[in-house]
Amino acid sequence: MNALEQISKSSLKENVPELNVGDTVKVHVRIQEGDKSRIQVFEGTIIAKKHGGISETFTVRRVAHGCGIERVFPVHSPAVDKVEIVRRGVVRRAKLYYLRGRVGKAAKVKGLVR
Repeated sequence: MNALEQISKSSLKENVPELNVGDTVKVHVRIQEGDKSRIQVFEGTIIAKKHGGISETFTVRRVAHGCGIERVFPVHSPAVDKVEIVRRGVVRRAKLYYLRGRVGKAAKVKGLVR
């Protein structure tokens, strides 16, 4: 095992929940403001997952004040404090980019019925 593989294995988080496209999540992000840091919560729907391993990312979309906001979060970033799954979604696509063109109830994702 070379040094690069050892660094990437030590940087991986162990307690990452299983994230799927269509899930509604709360992402707790650590924000650095000067010498102080605080936790900011970003809640939205996962519309894409990319890459794998140490460079795995997921894109979260929300609509705030009529304006769509998307943020890309690295799964194993130290800035991402924790990810809470609010509800599971049922989708048949790997990427939900079509939600960008929809407004109101048409932009909702069906929930998983147990």
